[in-house]
Amino acid sequence: METVAFIVLLLPLLSACVTLLFLRKHGNVAALLSVATAGGILAFSLFLIFAGDGETFAWEATWIRMSGWELRFGFLVDGSARLLLFVVSFVGFLIHVFSLGYMADDDAKARYFGGLSIFMFSMLGITLADNLIMIFVFWELVGFSSYLLIAHYYTTDEAAQASKKAFIVNRIGDFGFLIGIVLTYWAFDTVNLVEIENQLKDIVSWNLENPQNQILNPVTTALCLALACGFIGKSAQFPLHVWLPDAMAGPTPVSALIHAATMVAAGIFLLVRIEFLFTAQALSLIAVLGAGMGLYAGFCALAQRDIKKILAYSTLSQLGYMAAAFGLGMPGLALFHLMTHAFFKALMFLGSGSVIHACHHEQDIFNYGGLRKKMPLTAYTFLIGVLAISGVNFLSGYFSKDAILLSAYNLNVPVFVLLYAGAILTALYMFRLYFIAFEGEARSKNAKKAHESPALMTAPLLVLAFLSVIGGYHALFPEAIVGAAVPDLTVVAGMDNHLWMIVLGTLAWIIGIVGAKNLYGKVGQADPLAAKAPAFFALCRSKLFFDDIYDFYVRRIQDPFARFVEVMEMLFISGLMVRGSAGIAGLFALLGRACYLGKIHAYAFWFIFGTLGFLAYAVGLFGN
Repeated sequence: METVAFIVLLLPLLSACVTLLFLRKHGNVAALLSVATAGGILAFSLFLIFAGDGETFAWEATWIRMSGWELRFGFLVDGSARLLLFVVSFVGFLIHVFSLGYMADDDAKARYFGGLSIFMFSMLGITLADNLIMIFVFWELVGFSSYLLIAHYYTTDEAAQASKKAFIVNRIGDFGFLIGIVLTYWAFDTVNLVEIENQLKDIVSWNLENPQNQILNPVTTALCLALACGFIGKSAQFPLHVWLPDAMAGPTPVSALIHAATMVAAGIFLLVRIEFLFTAQALSLIAVLGAGMGLYAGFCALAQRDIKKILAYSTLSQLGYMAAAFGLGMPGLALFHLMTHAFFKALMFLGSGSVIHACHHEQDIFNYGGLRKKMPLTAYTFLIGVLAISGVNFLSGYFSKDAILLSAYNLNVPVFVLLYAGAILTALYMFRLYFIAFEGEARSKNAKKAHESPALMTAPLLVLAFLSVIGGYHALFPEAIVGAAVPDLTVVAGMDNHLWMIVLGTLAWIIGIVGAKNLYGKVGQADPLAAKAPAFFALCRSKLFFDDIYDFYVRRIQDPFARFVEVMEMLFISGLMVRGSAGIAGLFALLGRACYLGKIHAYAFWFIFGTLGFLAYAVGLFGN
């Protein structure tokens, strides 16, 4: 098992190294190598998933030893790891295949596929890691590889700015994650996940056996929330959600791989990995924030015209559902929705890529129209994704989404209200996208000339559409669910109000379809919502001014403060403390130099300043 785990982990790294060293000018060869590597990863991953009869596999060895301190490198393949391993390897392989068609004419094809391989290496490392430091190392590599892929079109200002924004915002979350790792080591003297969990179980057992002499639980809400900062950054949750919509500047297959199926899901996976550390207060906060994000992102999506940004806000919303499920104490449901979401969201992102490719990289949905007639395969598979994410009965999203809604209804009514409102909005803005883009008549020359994409691009759509239909049916047989979802689905099966939730869930997507049909059934170049409710539309379009607030903070507060600190460092640390008397002499030299600029207005200023000084001395304002 450890040999296969090493092969799964190192195959993409080997592919990236070969591309970097030998294939930078051979894009077609690099593409085929990367796709073949993705196929190999899938094959070996399936062995890891099904070998061992579902038992947890753990292996570790010494990585670093320094003065009595030891850091170990190891693998932990349990139920949650198997589920994410399947999502990363299977969806990743389909996206690699799709990229062969989508990036066929790209001049930087080798760099693109090399970046995909580095990303796969990083994500697989997170999936298989057995300790927090190892997770953090691969966590940072995921940030690096996503920066490379978002900046693929680095010659455009949009991609350059988006990649920097994603990198910087994620570093903020990662800094909190690092603090959480330090606190965890301080509290438990280890960062190994299994060892931490065993220590907590021992503490609970001791407290139950000795109620008069209990050991204080070392886990605090602060530690939990510090670790959760990693999730907030990677999964683009409040208040670090601003980077994900801008990251759509990268190639569409990158958006499907990183921002729909895998990287943003890594944050949810991290929460599930460390769920035994969370206090009730931390869980409650995450549930409320997740439900709020589910609603907020829906309102933002209503005012978007860019097809990829609509899907980006949809991703934010669905990640909010996963966070809410975790906060309700149902980590298995969060993983279950992660899996179904990966299927239908990757399907819709790749479907949008097919449309963008056919319409000569046009991304404004109001410049589409009538594409169902031109691209029937893309249209109908995209529609399946829309139906699944809307929670239409008996598709994959129905099973996972309605299970989360039922749990919220029975456990936390305010969270349920937010999630249910978000469910109605989801159906509304997703059918808005479908009706505007695929129905009606073509509204631009590009839409009129559109044609179906080649087989390399449509074949992955068919596979993902199939999974979007059947991906949730194993919820009917909880014993067949892999990993942590088993006990949670069993709990949900025993809850009350199942029939009531079926009625409410069905009503949510029906309201969404009817509303979208009435409002967006026939459109022109303008958004009808802007004409019928201009104030509401403007509020949705503003995204509650988060970007403006952050921009004001950076330009007006952070940058001036950083420049002030830089001057103080140059004067007092680099100058006085390091250089001593030479620094003092240099300071006076700088002041003297300010008097000799060769500009008449500067000399006039110093003349007036000196004259005023002499006058002040003459009248006795200072001196004897």
